[in-house]
Amino acid sequence: MATTPAAAFEALMNGVTSWALPKESVPCELLLTGEAAFPVMVNDKGQVLIAASSYGQGRLVVMSHEGYLLHAGLAPFLLNAVRWLRPSPGAHIVVHPSLASLVSILSGSDLQALVQPEPGETLGVYCTDAYSDTVTEKLVQFVKRGGGLLIGGQAWYWASQHGSGRVLSSFPGNQVTSVAGVYFTDVCGDRDWFEVSKEIPTLTLYVKCEDEIKDDQQRLLEGISGMDIDTEAVPSQLLVHGQRAFPLGVDNSFNCFLAAARCGHGRVVLGGHKSLMLSDRMLPFVLNALRWLMGPHTGRVGLASEMKALKSMLPDSGFQWRETEHLTSDLSVFCCCSLTNMDPKEVEEFVAEGGGLLVGAEAWLQGHVNQDSECMSRYPNNIILKCFGLGITSQAANQGSFPVPNPWVIDYHIRKALAQFESKIYSQNFVSQEKLLKKLVKDCSYMFQMAHQRISIYDSVRGHALKIIQREGFPSVSEKHPILKGSSQAFLLSLAYELFKSGVDVSQLLPPPSLLPPTESPVVIKISPDNRSSWVSTGLYLPEGQVAQITLPREAINAKLKVLIGCHTDNISKAKTYHRPPVMTYQYHLNSSQKSISWLYGGLLYIIVPHNYNHQGVSVTISGAVSAPYFRMGMTTQKEWENVTKYSEAPWGELATDNIILTIPTDHLKFLQDPRPLLQLWEEIVQAVARLAATPFPFQRPERVVLDKQISFGYLHSGYPIMGHISIAEGITDDMVMRSHGIWGVTHELGHNQQKGRWNFPPHTTEALCNLWSVYVHEAILNIHRDRVHPSLKPELRKQRIRNHLSKGAPLSNWVVWTALETYLQLQEGFGWEPFMHIFADYQALSNFPKDNESKMNVWVRKFSEIVQKNLAPFFEAWGWPVHSDVAESLASLPEWQENPMKMYTSEGTE
Repeated sequence: MATTPAAAFEALMNGVTSWALPKESVPCELLLTGEAAFPVMVNDKGQVLIAASSYGQGRLVVMSHEGYLLHAGLAPFLLNAVRWLRPSPGAHIVVHPSLASLVSILSGSDLQALVQPEPGETLGVYCTDAYSDTVTEKLVQFVKRGGGLLIGGQAWYWASQHGSGRVLSSFPGNQVTSVAGVYFTDVCGDRDWFEVSKEIPTLTLYVKCEDEIKDDQQRLLEGISGMDIDTEAVPSQLLVHGQRAFPLGVDNSFNCFLAAARCGHGRVVLGGHKSLMLSDRMLPFVLNALRWLMGPHTGRVGLASEMKALKSMLPDSGFQWRETEHLTSDLSVFCCCSLTNMDPKEVEEFVAEGGGLLVGAEAWLQGHVNQDSECMSRYPNNIILKCFGLGITSQAANQGSFPVPNPWVIDYHIRKALAQFESKIYSQNFVSQEKLLKKLVKDCSYMFQMAHQRISIYDSVRGHALKIIQREGFPSVSEKHPILKGSSQAFLLSLAYELFKSGVDVSQLLPPPSLLPPTESPVVIKISPDNRSSWVSTGLYLPEGQVAQITLPREAINAKLKVLIGCHTDNISKAKTYHRPPVMTYQYHLNSSQKSISWLYGGLLYIIVPHNYNHQGVSVTISGAVSAPYFRMGMTTQKEWENVTKYSEAPWGELATDNIILTIPTDHLKFLQDPRPLLQLWEEIVQAVARLAATPFPFQRPERVVLDKQISFGYLHSGYPIMGHISIAEGITDDMVMRSHGIWGVTHELGHNQQKGRWNFPPHTTEALCNLWSVYVHEAILNIHRDRVHPSLKPELRKQRIRNHLSKGAPLSNWVVWTALETYLQLQEGFGWEPFMHIFADYQALSNFPKDNESKMNVWVRKFSEIVQKNLAPFFEAWGWPVHSDVAESLASLPEWQENPMKMYTSEGTE
């Protein structure tokens, strides 16, 4: 028996070489919404005309016209279908009288059928048209118990008689097939061209059929003008992806936090937090929701423990309540906050056969804790909710009071939006909408999380997204060919990235790469506990589209090692214009002994070692990558450096000591004949940085400086790594230039990396204290006096800043950047650098430290005074610091600072 969709498709199509359809039969398009449903025959317009699915223990084959069941030209397929539907080789085959001639088609094989109006009690195959509603419940249970159903019909004529808005829920055939996620629609199917597919065809993204969604929205939102979610509870954003699912509550960024869906005979309402169901302000909506969920039924409303408050909140609703954690036969509606301990099939069948489900739950907290979490496929609630076309994402919605969705917002649907983009981008008149595209790519990323399950309704989204990239071509972005944020090209960049993350092979996204010659033999990188919390450089580069292999010992599989491709970690997606792709790096978890890696943009390779790593002697082997210029102080020979810079085609390389690593374009490194004097100078610089900060040296992990053509903010910024613009390359790779002109920018960022919250008083000192390291390095190592190290430190400017500050009354709001730095420079000029090293060392040992600026500033006043044995309270008070009286009194016994430089300025004001 074929148990997977792929195996089932193969069985259904065995020996079928053509689709010989009767020309006189006008079919209808089929809509597939169920996870078990898959297309079998699709025309050149993307319309599904034959589909298959399963429900419970049984199976269905649905044909878009009953005439297809009577056409001898389709005999090969019909025979396959009946065999696939048959629960056992000897099971009965029953044909409805309206399809009596099907018996003769089947009799030409080993299949013998009999004609009777209903399926018997014995499980077998039942063949019927889709126009009778007399045995609906019997057919549903027949399939559920293990029977096979071959059904054919079209709904466009029925719609002309009964109204198109009722087809999906009221057409007789849909009363049966909808439980398995297959619907007859009122859309006529095109009959011009068909191709026999060798594998399951790709579904169309969106079927344009009328439905009762607008009526459902109106009923659920009746009497409600807005939704107030300005509460302490933060709801999650919801993904509305099923074609029978729709939004009900949307924030001011078009993110849905309340939604509903139809599934089979039943209905679902989902809120992004339980408070949306249990808030007094939401009771009018909850009452509407319960009535809508109940539909025509009269059973009880089941309340799981977290929802039992609804009973007392709605005392006059007229519902019969039952507190229970389980779905029971007397329930028409079930209300809960978690589906974790419930059987997914049981919940799906409860809804498909007419039950109502009210759920309030969030997932953003899980996403906050685990950034790598694939919430759509791993979050327990989503395992069940996704079959209803709904999901809870790991992103939080905005809080506030929002009007009910207007028609434009309601009209947004991921499938419809992607289909519109797919059709319009090929038009010269396409105009992108930034907000819509931003939401669309985010929703696509969630859809791609489900695509790996090989389910047609999810695969279709990824398939069409991939088709867009392949047809348009992978976007090229550079300084010569920039891309504007919010443009269709920016959307394609993001879409390609999300496709790659979802497992699409790089070869399907990029044109065939020009492969660079890899290293002659695999490179072995040794990892030790000394590498904790750092990136370990490999000296290798992986070109874009090229594949490398990583091998590690079995004992290291659970060590949580990762491989990082690329070091340009800044995400520049918020920039108005992109001169390089917004995301340039990618990580793989090394959780298996063999791992193949590739990346859209290529990059230098690193092994990321976690902070708790404790394995000894682990070797990671890398093959298939390219040698990059890499000089390691004390390890790389001059000849090795000359060879690699001469022959390497990698665009980036590195210069490394034990304490700092510089990532530089290869074009700049080729002019560096001997890196040793430069690296010796850098080693002295970072040692001075550590000395002033009173931190252990060598560093636990080396500082990194990475140059890039575009960074997330500023010209340089701190972090791991420190990021800087590529134009500073010469200034940090020429030791003579460094000694003559200084390196203020990088030392400023190194100072940032040493800043600690205990002695930083944001926003006052955030951009001030870090400059102490710049001054110290330039004077102690580069022999450049502070008067010359930066234009803002010229003596006259320093004096003028002090006078300006005092003339305003020394307000703390004015004490920022250079003005704030001046306070510390005066202390340094009065007492030297030693007190700073002393106080920074002391701070590392303090416990129970205050968090507010005023208290922290008073700790600094007291500590620094004690270290230099001078009463510095008057000095800090002159600067406008909020010195507490008790601190001033405790320091009164210390000698006065006679050389207090602020005296001359305060005396100026009294003359």
